Amino acid sequence: MDGHRTAERRSLAYHSAIAERLVRDPSILERARAGVAGWTASGAIHPKWSAAWSELLARPSTEICDKLREHSEHMAALRQVTPFAGVLDSRTRWALWRSVPR
Repeated sequence: MDGHRTAERRSLAYHSAIAERLVRDPSILERARAGVAGWTASGAIHPKWSAAWSELLARPSTEICDKLREHSEHMAALRQVTPFAGVLDSRTRWALWRSVPR
């Protein structure tokens, strides 16, 4: 499998793990919203991505979790610019990384 597809599958695995944690720890969602607000204020990322994340993160948490796990081109692109960076510790990230077949 090519590197790009592997990266997409790893990103999906990462965001699926985030979705599982959101159920137990809603503060993750608040940190993501604050991060997107910072992107918007500073212009750190293209407005297209900050607006898309802002719209998604305004939804109920169950919908957010479903979208984080969604297999679509839109969500694959959106996951490339994620406000959830740093949520998982490095050990967990590496375990996910290794669990995704190449």
